[in-house]
Amino acid sequence: MSQRWRIGITRDILDTRGEPAFGRAALAALEQAHDIDWEYLPSIVPEITPEHAASYDALYVNTARVPSSAVARDDCRLRVVARHGVGYDSVDIPAMTAAGVLVTHTPNPMPRPVATTALTFILALAGKLMLKDRLTRSGRWHERMDHMGMGLTGRTLGVVGAGRIGKELLRMARIFDLKLIAADPLADPVDLGYLGTQIVDLDTLMRTADFVVVCCLLNAATRHLIGARELALLKPTAYFINVARGPIVDETALIDALARRAFAGAALDVFEREPVDPANPLLAMDHVIVTPHSLCWTDECFHNMAATGLASIVEALRGRPPKFIVNRDVLDHPRVRALLAQ
Repeated sequence: MSQRWRIGITRDILDTRGEPAFGRAALAALEQAHDIDWEYLPSIVPEITPEHAASYDALYVNTARVPSSAVARDDCRLRVVARHGVGYDSVDIPAMTAAGVLVTHTPNPMPRPVATTALTFILALAGKLMLKDRLTRSGRWHERMDHMGMGLTGRTLGVVGAGRIGKELLRMARIFDLKLIAADPLADPVDLGYLGTQIVDLDTLMRTADFVVVCCLLNAATRHLIGARELALLKPTAYFINVARGPIVDETALIDALARRAFAGAALDVFEREPVDPANPLLAMDHVIVTPHSLCWTDECFHNMAATGLASIVEALRGRPPKFIVNRDVLDHPRVRALLAQ
């Protein structure tokens, strides 16, 4: 008798109607597999527990953390953790690798939606969109001459992190005749040169750019990469945008700099702690645009992420290495070798 695999999907991926936010089409990869049983976890959980790991062969995870404790018990059944998204800072990668658990993510669907988010913020800040919305709604129409926007031609866009998302943003931004610079120690200058982008160090970028956009991954090297010293380098007319992860920026330092209006304003889709505290001072600042780590979410984006992520689970359980493995060292683990040799 062939083995039946059990897959769990974290419940935080459902909308208020109880429907998958990514739509039902992506579930075809699971529903067409005759040896797979799948279900949503019974409740929304902040993190995956040892009980989850003992109950499922694979987990499709949205926001729930996956700590080392999840795979610490001898009854761990878990073989695959698939992240719904490109970031995997919520997963203890070394612990998963030591336990022989494949971790996958979905980088391919993300560059265009996240780059579009960053560009949306740039345009909104440059045109003072939110401020002018408030002027109109509050009967202050005649104050519009006091709030001139910033033209983009000849201004400088600085991208912190020139990976897939950063490069897509740089490609899209060329149409606005912006000067393009990027700070990324791993970037290929020839590759970025084709996009008309100059590689500079982080300090130069912070001093030079009219729009600073954070696009890099969160890891040990980038946690609090942007702190008080870096923010102090921004021009008074500059705007700061974060579409990556909140902890890349020292939020206390960011709040202080914005409260002093040390630079023109900010747009944030991410925060150091999420969900953001309603009392967070950033939410009360009229020169800051805030969104709940979801501005890039569209039907297209979510379907493509889910289709990629769920397919990676099926591939692994079929004995084939998934395309987007985060912890490639795990391929040498006996549990993984046995899984992929079936």
